[in-house]
Amino acid sequence: MQHLDHDRLVFLALGESEADDGESTHLGTCALCRAEVASLRQVAGLGTETQGLADLPDPPEHVWQGIEAQVRAAEAGPLLTETRRHRVPEQADTTTAEQAETTTAEQTFGAAADTTTAEQTFGAAAESTVTRLDPARRSRRGRGWSGWVATAVTAAAAAAVGVVGTVSVLRPDDPTPTPPPVVVASAPLAAYGSTPPTAKGDARVLKDGQLHLQVANLPSVAGYYEVWLINPTTMEMFSVGTLGGGSDALLPLPPNVDLKSYSVVDVSAEQYDNNTRHSGDSLLRGSLTG
Repeated sequence: MQHLDHDRLVFLALGESEADDGESTHLGTCALCRAEVASLRQVAGLGTETQGLADLPDPPEHVWQGIEAQVRAAEAGPLLTETRRHRVPEQADTTTAEQAETTTAEQTFGAAADTTTAEQTFGAAAESTVTRLDPARRSRRGRGWSGWVATAVTAAAAAAVGVVGTVSVLRPDDPTPTPPPVVVASAPLAAYGSTPPTAKGDARVLKDGQLHLQVANLPSVAGYYEVWLINPTTMEMFSVGTLGGGSDALLPLPPNVDLKSYSVVDVSAEQYDNNTRHSGDSLLRGSLTG
């Protein structure tokens, strides 16, 4: 089976022309050519997706220096080639001239593609340095197209991968992690009285005025669990709040609470009896330090 020319597949993938009846028929029956067109379209699409990106960091100085050096070389390349061409007799083989012109176009387009990639990524600052091809070279669609069109597609893919990688680093999908809370005092809670020894917990007083409580293996009770702060000297106490059915609670502390005096954290088992006082059935206790 005679496959479609690679240059032709590139033009079809880039949308520069429509497939004629014969080409459409061939693409409908040739999986190899269809796969190549699909691959080229994917690469071209990657390049297109990067055009809307903005707010990227300024490139390092050595990047611009490298771009300027390549652009200068590209600008000088056509002049050197034209000089050589004037030295060739008019009767010279036209194939040689075409090869020289093709090489010049490849060098020039390669530099232009690098510059265009830099423009898309870092702004239009390099626009005035892009080497321009004269109309005669732009209109030629002979054998010289193959090399530099392939270079264009490759450059677009490289630019897309590089920019997407940069954006992935600069703009991660995950939100900025929340800094851990500042702990001003803490207490390990141990089983108290007849509570099973496997019961335990941790209490942390946070700088923002909240008590963070985590408990485990509490015995089941008919009522609910309540949290207290106790003054071990006077045995005065006040309720901070209830645990509910979970093992983790964040309870607000009264403003200006004296944690040096009320330094004992107590978790008690309470009944639904409309009695707001401590039941006397403490399950966990621990003393705050810090």
